[in-house]
Amino acid sequence: MKRNSKVSTAVIRRLPRYYRHLAELQKKGVVRISSGALGKSMGLTASQIRQDLFCFGEFGQQGYGYNVDVLREEIGNILGVNRGHTIVVVGAGNLGKALMGNFKFSHIGFRLAAAFDINEKTVGTTIAGTPVYHEDQLEGFVRSHHVDVGLLAVPRPVAQSVADKLVNAGVKGIWNFTNQELFLPGHEDVIVESVHFSESLLALSYMISQEEDEEKGAQE
Repeated sequence: MKRNSKVSTAVIRRLPRYYRHLAELQKKGVVRISSGALGKSMGLTASQIRQDLFCFGEFGQQGYGYNVDVLREEIGNILGVNRGHTIVVVGAGNLGKALMGNFKFSHIGFRLAAAFDINEKTVGTTIAGTPVYHEDQLEGFVRSHHVDVGLLAVPRPVAQSVADKLVNAGVKGIWNFTNQELFLPGHEDVIVESVHFSESLLALSYMISQEEDEEKGAQE
């Protein structure tokens, strides 16, 4: 199903939450659920649920609600989990190893094809069943295997140069864990999703600080 080009980024960001939450409902044996019940369990309003889903079509039935299996499958289709995207990891250090060993790429439709590094002790080994090649082979591998996404977990000083290699070889997206902003002139069609752990922790810090200030104000 093709996404409506006018769908807001906020709605798109909520879709993976729906997908994950519906999987939890499936595990509990829930067959159908109303927008009100779904919203309550996710901390959203029923109206928000209906508005978000309406951006992509009609999924529920009045008086019945949503079939959990069907809705999760439809959202999965919207998110592209059925398209068999291929991903490679560039940077098989501590973070790269942790992601390869613990993140279930296949559960969301990605095939982890290979990893790349420059450490001679790592090159030629396998990590969680994934072969590690020398970074010199990166561009050729990406081209020959039609890799869709490059997961970037290299040191920050080399992030841009490695990103350039990935886009020149034809990736469609970069999952960026380097804390380095990437600039890809001439490749505006390549999507970059940057993960900043510090931003998430700082947001948590802000919310904790607000709670502390409110408690302090109430005591004064």
